[in-house]
Amino acid sequence: MGRPVALAVAGSDSGGGAGIQADLKTIEARGAFGASAITALTAQNTTGVRASAATDPGMVREQIRAVDDDLGVDAAKTGMLANAEVAAAAAEELTDADFPVVVDPVVVAESGDRLLSAAGEAVVREKLVPAAALVTPNAPEAELLTGIEVESADDAREAGRALREMGADAALVTGGHLDGAAIVDVLVGDEVREFRSPRVPDANSHGGGCTLSAAIAADLARGSALSTAVENAEALLDRAVAHGHDLGDGTGPVHHLADLRARADAPRALREVRETVRAFETPAMAPLIPEVGTTVAVAPETATEPADVAACEGRLTRVSDGVRAPGGAALGASSHVARLLLGVREHDRRVTAACNLRASDAVREAVENELTVATVDRTREPDDAAGTMDWVAERVLTRRDGDAPDAIVDDGAHGKEPMVRVLAPDAETLRELVLGVAELTPSAVRSPPG
Repeated sequence: MGRPVALAVAGSDSGGGAGIQADLKTIEARGAFGASAITALTAQNTTGVRASAATDPGMVREQIRAVDDDLGVDAAKTGMLANAEVAAAAAEELTDADFPVVVDPVVVAESGDRLLSAAGEAVVREKLVPAAALVTPNAPEAELLTGIEVESADDAREAGRALREMGADAALVTGGHLDGAAIVDVLVGDEVREFRSPRVPDANSHGGGCTLSAAIAADLARGSALSTAVENAEALLDRAVAHGHDLGDGTGPVHHLADLRARADAPRALREVRETVRAFETPAMAPLIPEVGTTVAVAPETATEPADVAACEGRLTRVSDGVRAPGGAALGASSHVARLLLGVREHDRRVTAACNLRASDAVREAVENELTVATVDRTREPDDAAGTMDWVAERVLTRRDGDAPDAIVDDGAHGKEPMVRVLAPDAETLRELVLGVAELTPSAVRSPPG
């Protein structure tokens, strides 16, 4: 069987962050083959749309037919449709299609520029929405299509039900334009589901809506159920926004390939963990190993959760002749050190490697003499903290204006061993820092604890 084909019917963004460019990057990243029917050209960048020119409606029809006649289409999505005539041409070709269609009713760009006329909105409402397997409006677009004011997740549910009454099989009303610490997207289909994600301050989110709908179309083309396709796309978008590109003077584009980059970078991270563990399996490291053992962790470029982080399987422990690690390296092998590393990276992306060390007086003295150090009092951790390592990272990095230290030292708390955690821009530097501390630490502790 050939590779599944997902067709994007949308406008071109010369800045590369949204529109056809975002669609094709995302579709390929999700494992489908991306084809296109371009509805308009825009002179666009992160600050706005400077000019646009709609494609002739007949050319839009021919592009769709050319792809379907030769490649075949397994799913399609629509985005910017420019005007009523272009929207009508797209609707004529897609209304009776034998493949699912995701309708992203693009009306306004991230910058606020209007991308579809009122007459075009009517075509979307009356022709495309009834043909949609899924319609994906943001809150303002849902209001335009349904007349329902959307200011909360409950409003989004109501608007979603209204869109289904208009003929759509399902609706995903996105909440990025609404206020709140969390973004809530509401899927209204045979059942109602909410997808929550923390809001990223000053996020580079240009092209987020295009990326979401394109990812869903790609998974539908591959045969995924709608709810699965939406769940996968939501996870992809969370990562794409968290690692958005800091480009241009306006709102930068999301990282369309962030999910792909995390997987591609994993072998390097695993190799660096193994190399670091081997370097630490030396008698000189024995005084630095805490009672709970030492974990080495390395984060791939676009890691967002502990399952993405490479770490040693089983902690390094003291043995009679030095230090040993019981296993190799794996993604998701660490919780505590991985969470600390990810929490630090939310503030300082330069940090990619970390490990924990014994907080003896000798080790602390060596660390404080050789490294930049921040201290944290874990007895002050609030009961409602999301997690100890998240709290430690947030407290230290906020206090330092986002500039990570070489080491974080804490005196522990009830039932929690005191610890030194070393941070570094890469695994090689981590090895240099830690082995440098080992050289300055008395070697009295050589045998296993107890």
